[in-house]
Amino acid sequence: MQNKKSIVLSLFIVIGIFILGAYFYKDSQSKKVENSIKKESERLQRDYSMVIGPKDAKVTLVEFFDPACGTCAQFHFYVKDIMKKHKNDIKLVLRYAPFHQNSNYAVKMLEAAKEQNLFLPTLEFMLTTQSKWIDNHVVNPRKLWSLLPNIQGIDMNRLASSMDNIMLDKIIQQDIEDGEALNVRKTPTYFVNGKMLQVFGLDNLIKLIESEL
Repeated sequence: MQNKKSIVLSLFIVIGIFILGAYFYKDSQSKKVENSIKKESERLQRDYSMVIGPKDAKVTLVEFFDPACGTCAQFHFYVKDIMKKHKNDIKLVLRYAPFHQNSNYAVKMLEAAKEQNLFLPTLEFMLTTQSKWIDNHVVNPRKLWSLLPNIQGIDMNRLASSMDNIMLDKIIQQDIEDGEALNVRKTPTYFVNGKMLQVFGLDNLIKLIESEL
């Protein structure tokens, strides 16, 4: 009788250990998934990233772009029109992928202009004047610098000082690393609620956005 009790007790202990093991394994796997999702989310948007639109928008559109990219210039205004059409429903997150030679200088100028609340005017000025500061797909920093005083309200002395901030190099490097981790190989590259636009094109981008609305 005593032997049977010992067997039953041992059986309950084994079952208990199995249940606890299964629970902790499931919890561990759940945490791994949560960490993976969190890491993926951070890859798409950093605390310093330029965000346009409401924080609680249904759709988060992440764009990796290069200020010297002609297609980026074209699509910027397409995206602007899409956002006007879907007011309050789309949040645009802008990330850097400076693939053109010397593009990092243009990015630094943009980030420095952000400190003066002139990010968008500076970006759109750059995109509409690319032919004046890009030579054979190479950014000419001096030409771009000479054009920037045309932006209304910009303080060039403050801009120069801001561009010396070492944090700008870290921002550029982080965006490059995030882009590489997300398999960004060309500009512009779009993510809609975390889903990469697989086949590039305006119609495909619109369809992907509208499928998430």
